[in-house]
Amino acid sequence: MDYATYIAGLPRVLAGAGVIFRDAEDRILLVEPNYRRDGKWILPGGTVESDEGETPRQAARREAAEEIGLDVALGPLLAVDWVPGTGRPPLVSYLYDGGVLDEAQLAAIRLQEAELTAWRLVAQDEAGSYLAADMQRRIRAALGALAAGRGAAELEDGYGPADLRAR
Repeated sequence: MDYATYIAGLPRVLAGAGVIFRDAEDRILLVEPNYRRDGKWILPGGTVESDEGETPRQAARREAAEEIGLDVALGPLLAVDWVPGTGRPPLVSYLYDGGVLDEAQLAAIRLQEAELTAWRLVAQDEAGSYLAADMQRRIRAALGALAAGRGAAELEDGYGPADLRAR
């Protein structure tokens, strides 16, 4: 078997990358996509264009710039989540710290209208009413890693290793 045939036969995994932006009141920035049928909001982010050589960090920054018009140097990786799928390959989701946005940055937000209809800052304890359950778990774990000053949270569908053992 030649190398190209071998590579073509390997399992597929999708990759996505997002950014957690906060304001001075520690609210998180969420965006409302126009393509979701469930009405749930998400973080700025999207697909890692790995076929083009893009890394997750580069994708997160590019997607934030495209979606909300802010090109911000990203802080640390906060979470890596293995997200199983139905009808699609699994997804590895990377979440990065976008830092605390000041008033000028918030005023400069411009939505990519082809994909997004709105943005808002949401208190962390109210985010659950906007987010899908797995996204809510992922953000909670990422913010926990940030607050603790430790490395990125390792997740499976938003659950950490201790949660998985308890299931």
